[in-house]
Amino acid sequence: MGIKQVRALTTTLPSVTWIPLARAHSERADQMTAGHRARRATGEKHAIEDFLYDYYGTRPSLMRRWHPGVGTGLSPAPDGLAEHAGWKFYMSYPDGVVTLDQDAFMHARAESVRYIHGLLTATASRPVFSGCFGLHEWAMVYRDAEHRHELPLRLGQAGTDEVVEQHTIRCTHYDAFRFFTPEAVGLNRLQPTRATQVDLDQPGCLHAAMDVHKWAQKLGPAVPGALALDCFALAGEIRLLDMQASPYDLTSYGFPPVKIETPEGKAEYVARQRELARRAAGLRSRLIRVCEALLGADAAAQNREAVAPFNQR
Repeated sequence: MGIKQVRALTTTLPSVTWIPLARAHSERADQMTAGHRARRATGEKHAIEDFLYDYYGTRPSLMRRWHPGVGTGLSPAPDGLAEHAGWKFYMSYPDGVVTLDQDAFMHARAESVRYIHGLLTATASRPVFSGCFGLHEWAMVYRDAEHRHELPLRLGQAGTDEVVEQHTIRCTHYDAFRFFTPEAVGLNRLQPTRATQVDLDQPGCLHAAMDVHKWAQKLGPAVPGALALDCFALAGEIRLLDMQASPYDLTSYGFPPVKIETPEGKAEYVARQRELARRAAGLRSRLIRVCEALLGADAAAQNREAVAPFNQR
């Protein structure tokens, strides 16, 4: 915990305000992660929800920690300083106000903040593309007897392969594309790499939308608690559509399929995809503002200029 003399805050919350916010946040987080924590205790797997924890490295213990966000200070409580004073990347002023230590945070994570800001800015600049129909999940099992989930395929292996072969695969997201089977890789119209992610991520992609949770986690204590949980909640809804539109049979979980191999299924997928993209756009915009608060106006403008060539692609 550092102590600084010069105050540079946008808002300072009194304890009668921030203590209830912190308590409500922890309760909400506990409710959102209750199922996962119960399953973890018994070793039970969940083909839909485990992705949010295993792939994104989500830790319920960290999720329940409320952060006021960059630029917001916490006045002392009746029994002393906010507990945040003992947390990493926090500091206090002589009068006991506790806040994020932006200098320390940026010293450790400036490169990540610049990357996240650039990626989110470039993604937000593009129109929503909704013609992928979730076929990335189908490409991940194409002509392969080994599948990631212990669930049956709705159409069987031959029927699943036929759906892939009858459609144009246009996956823009590297973290989906890298799980394609070897036979499916060449069927994709694009060949995304980590290096081209800023160039290719587009706001209609379910995985790019789910990634608002990933970036909120990377920005950690700079992100207000409510925004962090909103990102996680939306990622959960997106993951459900991702799996409902997949070739897997989710009957055992009580969820009907979105049959993207049919005109009706395609229409349902696109409608839900566009609504989720709309909501993700709002969260993405708020994360961009967090990045800009960390970077400062001049550095944020320079970073925007650096990714400008990628915009609208």
